[in-house]
Amino acid sequence: MSNVLAAKERKVSRQSAIRQLRNEGNIPAVVYGNGVGSRSIFVSNSDLIKTIKEVGRNGIISLDLEGSHQNVMLTDYQYDPLKSEIYHADFLAVNMNTEINAHVRLTLTGDSKGVKDGGVLQQSLHEVAVTAKPGDLPDALEVDVTEMQVGDVITVEDIKSNYNLTINQEDEEVIASILPPRQEEEISTGEQQSEGIPDNLEGRETQPE
Repeated sequence: MSNVLAAKERKVSRQSAIRQLRNEGNIPAVVYGNGVGSRSIFVSNSDLIKTIKEVGRNGIISLDLEGSHQNVMLTDYQYDPLKSEIYHADFLAVNMNTEINAHVRLTLTGDSKGVKDGGVLQQSLHEVAVTAKPGDLPDALEVDVTEMQVGDVITVEDIKSNYNLTINQEDEEVIASILPPRQEEEISTGEQQSEGIPDNLEGRETQPE
């Protein structure tokens, strides 16, 4: 699924012009790749956040650059936590038939039997590097932990056959494990997500293969 995001060419790169763009609710950005070279553009801040909420972090966006449409993905962005705003974005122009390299987050699903027995669920890997065609890139890979007992682990090898993509991680890398109750105090609670930005708006690089 792709959503249309309007963009305009950015012909002036002076700091004063960029400040004016931001004051008007726009984001200076760059689109590159797939034979388009590198072009300076700007998009609406609110439109970009709305689009990402709709298509997901790895979703395909139809960038409408003054009437010329190009399929792109958001590869990276700079975020100002004080203002809760994105202040720069990078878009990769993609060929839907050509595989690219990207990072996809891992989401644990289900209520583990081991946790019900007093064990502690630990997630050791939170995202994986993958290779896939743009249209096959999910927003996240779901890992079902329902059948995990105390002492069990799920590794990258265990989920490789579940998706139509190549996971570029070592097979033995541990995604999740159930630790005995006595080790509970040693487990890190993990980082809390900052407020003011969608959960699926995590910055990461996406590059053509």
